[in-house]
Amino acid sequence: MAEASGFAKPTILVVEDEAPLLTLLRYNLEKQGFRVEEAADGQEALLRVSERTPDLILLDWMLPTLSGIEVCRQIRRKPATRELPIIMVTARSEDQDAVRALDTGADDYIAKPFAMDALLARIRALLRRSGAAPARGRLNWQDIVMDQDAHRVTRGGRSLHLGPTEYRLLEFFLQHPGRVFSREQLLDGVWGRDIHVEPRTVDVHIRRLRKAVNGDGEIDVIRTVRSAGYALDVEG
Repeated sequence: MAEASGFAKPTILVVEDEAPLLTLLRYNLEKQGFRVEEAADGQEALLRVSERTPDLILLDWMLPTLSGIEVCRQIRRKPATRELPIIMVTARSEDQDAVRALDTGADDYIAKPFAMDALLARIRALLRRSGAAPARGRLNWQDIVMDQDAHRVTRGGRSLHLGPTEYRLLEFFLQHPGRVFSREQLLDGVWGRDIHVEPRTVDVHIRRLRKAVNGDGEIDVIRTVRSAGYALDVEG
């Protein structure tokens, strides 16, 4: 993107007409190292994009003057912005609306209310794919090291092979070591509130994570707390 060469920080254009949500998004995005630009309606969003292409757009579905769907459609028609990452943000949660947003050209779709951690994870995933992700460093706990920029994990120097969901699950645990999370909290933090999956899905991915992280003779670092949930911790 043109913006990436002009600024060290990736730029996110937030297109949102609800002032409180706009303020919340700006605070959290800037806290994570992003540069934020704003547009309050569809026409302003197109103008902003034409003046200076951002690295990613958070695009509200329901906007004054021009809907988010139409904004997305017009952005995709232009060769210069055809590959611009777009996440559609909306109060609509029906499956057919998600399909429509993706068919129009959005790269991802998240419904209000959403967990900020889930939105940030999606933003980073899209920016990694487009080559505009900010440097994030490493997460360490015990002998586990997660290189977030290289998307690699090791334990005691041994490379761990994790699926996408197991990676996000371990990343979430590494950000909160020792803290116990219920299945519902893990669903919100890792999958996002708008994604409808059964709590038992957490158990499946915990088993996969355990299998990948715990080698022969190694201590199990995923602690099960009866009637409470799971934690990145060791017994005793």
